[in-house]
Amino acid sequence: MLIAGFPAGAWGTNCYLVAPAAGEECVIIDPGHQAAEGVEDALKKHRLKPVAVVLTHGHIDHVASVVPVCGAHDVPAWIHPEDRYMMSDPEKAIGRSFGAQLLGELTVGEPSDVKELADGARLKLAGLDFSVAHAPGHTKGSVTFQLPESAEVPSVFFSGDLLFAGSIGRTDLPGGSHDEMLESLARVCLPLDDSTVVLPGHNEHTTIGRERATNPYLRQVAAGLGADAPRRGM
Repeated sequence: MLIAGFPAGAWGTNCYLVAPAAGEECVIIDPGHQAAEGVEDALKKHRLKPVAVVLTHGHIDHVASVVPVCGAHDVPAWIHPEDRYMMSDPEKAIGRSFGAQLLGELTVGEPSDVKELADGARLKLAGLDFSVAHAPGHTKGSVTFQLPESAEVPSVFFSGDLLFAGSIGRTDLPGGSHDEMLESLARVCLPLDDSTVVLPGHNEHTTIGRERATNPYLRQVAAGLGADAPRRGM
């Protein structure tokens, strides 16, 4: 499997291109602020053809380049219905006080083809099989994407702004909820195999096993569930 990632724009949002191998079709995850040029560079470098954009949530730092990327390659964008409005009204999604500072002269809107994600959906795109889990907390429509383990690579979990190495996403923006975040961690993250790779991991890759041991939020959730905490891969 090929995963080409880079931090984009002023917020350093992690954008990923995922494909079975170089020279094949790919899926683009979270093309955020100023990501279009980086996407084109990665496509050219790895000889990839995009078939879809998929979005972990709707904040502007994750979707700002959706329109130009989808338009340039005539591909759809997938997003959870509760976050769809954010593509055309990002100021409402991040709050008026943040909006004036962050949006500036960004051009926002929906691409011509938008498809809506559902909890438990399976996206079979570019020869890949993504499992979708609705994981509210950062936003109402936050989702995660997971690729299954294979003989060559462990399972990969694209967490969006749900889980990072040693941390979780913020919950103080409109639609955020710390209680929902903890519930999503318990339901979506804790059952994953310890070897599952988590992206993004800030400046390093991490695994669920490492987060079980070191992430205070995941440890809090597991401690609260006690013996009932779901756990696999031990």
